[in-house]
Amino acid sequence: MMSIFKTQKHKLLIVVILFTTFSFAQKDTNKWKAQITLGVNSPSQSGFVEGFESKSVNFPTVNAGFQYMFKRQLGAKLDFGFNRLSNDDTSPEFKINYTRINAQFVYDPTESLGFLPARIGLVAHAGPGYTFVKPLGDFSNNKVSFLNVMGGLEVHYALSEYMSLYTDVSYILGLGSDFDPVIDGFGSFNGNLLTLTFGITFSLSGCHYC
Repeated sequence: MMSIFKTQKHKLLIVVILFTTFSFAQKDTNKWKAQITLGVNSPSQSGFVEGFESKSVNFPTVNAGFQYMFKRQLGAKLDFGFNRLSNDDTSPEFKINYTRINAQFVYDPTESLGFLPARIGLVAHAGPGYTFVKPLGDFSNNKVSFLNVMGGLEVHYALSEYMSLYTDVSYILGLGSDFDPVIDGFGSFNGNLLTLTFGITFSLSGCHYC
């Protein structure tokens, strides 16, 4: 009798261990996501020195990054953005490569918002970063770099448990100093940037938090 009890006890212990292992494996799934988007940008005209004006809408804006969720609603991401700015018809000719890298907190309130359709999700993000501005052509020496603070909102449409299409509206607040002398600002930019992008996000580790 004691032998049978010990055998059953060992079987129960094995089941518990397997269940625990499986549970932890499930908790690890989909903590990691990758994102990539393409869209347009609109710079603040105050970021240019007098006489230089940008198009109100510029293409392209490309964003890519990796996201890690600490828990179902809270996470963080590291992302990279590239933006091209160019002159409008009333300005001297210029082109600018605006590149940024940001570390941001991520908050997903979707479960708390009961009115959203089943496949729709919202994700807010915000955090500090660094901007690199590189003018091209005649003004290539007027490079600047400065801190930024970025915030935005994503609207997701789930295609599957592992993948969703989404649009992101973000505002990048530039913390650059004024150009001194002003000639350093010819063909360059130190202001704020509004971006609108469309893209895809997909799980790199399963689907626990989809």
